[in-house]
Amino acid sequence: MLVNLRSNLCSPVPLFGLVLSVVCYFFSPQPEYMMLLTVAQLIFVPTMVKMVIDFNKVGDAIVVVMMVTITMLHWWSEGWIAIILALIYVVYTAFIALQGVKRFLQRGFTNMAEISIDVGLIYIFIGGLWFFAFIANIDTGFSSLITWLTAIHFHYSACLLAISIGLFGRIHKSRWYNAVVVILLTGPLLVALGITFSTMLEIVSVTLYIVAIYSLFFLALKTKLPRGQGLLLRISYGSLCITILWSFMYAFGHVIGNAYVGIPEMLKFHGVINGVFFGSMGVLAWAILIPESKHQPFHFPVSQIRGKLRERKDPHPGLVDALSDFVETAKLPHVIPHFYEETNQYRLQASVKWKLWFKPFALIYQGLSRFMQQLNLPFSSKRIEMTGMIVKVDEQQDGRLAPRAWIRKIDKQTTFVAIYSKHTTGETTYMNIALPLPFSTMIGVLYLYEDNGDLHLTSNHAGDAGIYLAINRFLLRLPLHEHFVITAEDETTLTAIHKMRIFGVSFLQIDYQITRK
Repeated sequence: MLVNLRSNLCSPVPLFGLVLSVVCYFFSPQPEYMMLLTVAQLIFVPTMVKMVIDFNKVGDAIVVVMMVTITMLHWWSEGWIAIILALIYVVYTAFIALQGVKRFLQRGFTNMAEISIDVGLIYIFIGGLWFFAFIANIDTGFSSLITWLTAIHFHYSACLLAISIGLFGRIHKSRWYNAVVVILLTGPLLVALGITFSTMLEIVSVTLYIVAIYSLFFLALKTKLPRGQGLLLRISYGSLCITILWSFMYAFGHVIGNAYVGIPEMLKFHGVINGVFFGSMGVLAWAILIPESKHQPFHFPVSQIRGKLRERKDPHPGLVDALSDFVETAKLPHVIPHFYEETNQYRLQASVKWKLWFKPFALIYQGLSRFMQQLNLPFSSKRIEMTGMIVKVDEQQDGRLAPRAWIRKIDKQTTFVAIYSKHTTGETTYMNIALPLPFSTMIGVLYLYEDNGDLHLTSNHAGDAGIYLAINRFLLRLPLHEHFVITAEDETTLTAIHKMRIFGVSFLQIDYQITRK
């Protein structure tokens, strides 16, 4: 424990921030309450960020420059020098936010704990912008003090809390935790919007935030943690259970026009407890032991084709060489494997059904899809014929095993260009489908299984299954899922239902009628 504390707290950069904080506390001409934000800028945020990002020497130098800048602002808090210094701080927060974006692009919408850390790193940039607005006296529509308090809000309640609950999520896993994280990550923005536009929204968002904070504290109580770390973390989260009530009383006072808690009380009680107990205890807790990330990088092959496919004219009979490579075909009607292995012998008719709530987005998207000639689905649900052909794709150009492209058209306009391949992880063989997009490729990795004589293909399964977006060297999982059900009507006819969801909500269904020519 002592070794970890020395490593995480006694390295040169955190110690430098501590020394500068002491200098500011004893010698700064600024009001004493200004230290609440300064301590977060010089100690809490840099220390927590360093726990989740492995900085090189350039990164450490950027942090040191920021620390000197914040210290100088205690003596040069007005005029053009102050604006330049505050702008340097904004650049620093943008650098930290960029690390959060890079982390996210390496995973995408998977692993809630790591997403929480990503969002915390991004939130610090918003805090930096509010701090700049305070120093530069920009008219935000609020008083100077409220602008400063909003900067504090995004340093503590957004950045520090998001990173802390992300680290906690590396230890604790549950659906309850996922719900708590969603509320706590969106809470800072909802509260800020409520303060700006609607007192009722402020009340609702603070109420949800209270429920999430108390739930987080309960989860911390029931989770087994090292003794010293567990005590400090529970003190940190427990202090939020107290201070959040003051936030509620402040917001409720605005609704009824009777200020039970004012800004001075918020500074003395809410601010000090958050700084001393939430901030310092939380940093100490994680400095004792930083949990390892449970996320495993993606290792399956990804198509290297970006943009428009350079077609080859060599025809290929089917989407797969043998459906038995993916699923046991003994219980499937013969027509199902035959369709996948001899796809060119079949005709497709399709009915595209957009969900009502998604239709405005589908209408807007159509202009882009026609230009890309990809995922170019009609807006109407009228049954139409899809013509198509399957051609070989250069294996060296694609980078995967035996790729072949299924090019489907409606009225001579390209609807889909899907490049089929496969890969095996462990004992499972997945269908690996690439849809080239401008400067990127969408990847659908599908798991196949048989159920009551029907063939199911789904992205919603353990292992590699999922829908991904490949951009440059990044591969991120998207919040999309698709599920196909292939049913044999007779020896020459199939029906297929293709359902798609985003964030678990259905937005598209395509019904296919497939008949042998």
